[in-house]
Amino acid sequence: MKINIVTIFPEFFAGPLSLSIPRQALEAGSVSFNVVDLRDYTHDRHRTVDDYPYGGGAGMVMKPEPFFECVEALSAKPPIVLLSPRGKVFTHDDAERFAALDELTLLCGHYKDVDQRVAEHLATEEMSVGDFVLSGGEPAALCIVDAVVRLLPGAMSDHDSARTDSFYGRGLSAPSYTRPPEFRGHQVPDVLLSGHHAEIEKWRRLEGERLTRERRGEGS
Repeated sequence: MKINIVTIFPEFFAGPLSLSIPRQALEAGSVSFNVVDLRDYTHDRHRTVDDYPYGGGAGMVMKPEPFFECVEALSAKPPIVLLSPRGKVFTHDDAERFAALDELTLLCGHYKDVDQRVAEHLATEEMSVGDFVLSGGEPAALCIVDAVVRLLPGAMSDHDSARTDSFYGRGLSAPSYTRPPEFRGHQVPDVLLSGHHAEIEKWRRLEGERLTRERRGEGS
């Protein structure tokens, strides 16, 4: 899989993409990362990517031309995803959908906004990682990359671990415990120490359902 990331801060991704799961997927040959500096597609000596908004108001808006020229130079195939607070919230289903593809392109906005023509006539999808505003699309893009890459072959040494995560064919997962069995007066649930696998699986299912009802309002 090839992942293109278009940004004005390519250095933001240097550390995270060289660590942990992304690095393992890269070394396994399951993914390649192409981090592209949007400013390389400007044509003035200041490498300008933003301008004042039509209609007035505070903040600066990212210009459409560099985004269009960059994506065209990459010959990028869909999906081309613009990270934006106005976008559909990214979910595990989207991670699975993207992980099954050969290519994914993520467009990182910055400043006040991105010219709407990028959203409507260049991007094939507009996505958010939650109902809050970040300083730019870079942290959101990194969240999506990590969620997608960990599903690729070779990314995780124990893929069964991913299959028992929250949202992997279920709601929230049950809580986890490890040694010691008692810590500062707090005990591990007896069922997890029982060795009774059927009862343990039942406990995990019921706890996951309970947490999903309480924290997501689902399954009640």
